[in-house]
Amino acid sequence: MSNTSITKEVFNFLNTLKENNDREWFTENKKRFKATETVVKSVFQAIYENVQEHDDIERLKTFRIYRDVRFSHDKTPYKVNFSAGLSRSGVQLRGGYYIHIQPKGSFIAAGFWAPNKEDLLRIRKEWELDASELRDILANKNFQKTWGELTGDGVKTAPKGFSKEDPNIDLIRKKQFILVKNFNDKAVMDPKFATEVSEAFKQVRPFFDLMSNILTTDLNGASVIGQ
Repeated sequence: MSNTSITKEVFNFLNTLKENNDREWFTENKKRFKATETVVKSVFQAIYENVQEHDDIERLKTFRIYRDVRFSHDKTPYKVNFSAGLSRSGVQLRGGYYIHIQPKGSFIAAGFWAPNKEDLLRIRKEWELDASELRDILANKNFQKTWGELTGDGVKTAPKGFSKEDPNIDLIRKKQFILVKNFNDKAVMDPKFATEVSEAFKQVRPFFDLMSNILTTDLNGASVIGQ
């Protein structure tokens, strides 16, 4: 597995940007930004290469530092973090990975951020039928140690067509299915960070395999790929 490191300068730059979040300062410090971005991209690339050893990743996308302020009350033009996503390959491999680097706010995440209404209904129908396999995965001690609980937004009561008395209503309510692992600054700067992130993502595979199987079959287990 590849290793490379986030440097202290990455956090220094982001902290200074937070205090000077305007175009004039950013333009004057563009070379510093580019140098810092290069370091971060090398770490993202290392994570991508590491994850490729245990998953089929279609692409690595590093998100731009420029904010879209058109519909936001916050008009600061720049993000105060670096982030990237890993997209899995093909229609049969569902789910995605995310990396977020920010002073005192770094984390990685994996899961399903915005399932479309068809996928969300299919997932809810599965939990209505049987959620025991998912619960077994989430209860695994190693999984729990790394990722903790399944998170994500949900509805307050029961979605339309489902009973609020269903024993799996805690899962049926969810609109997102997200796992999050936080890192302090020291851990992010550790040379083993890229490897640790990859190993954490590797533990997500049983969850992704289950969800991918659900989203590519009907309730009878027949494939819906190509239909």
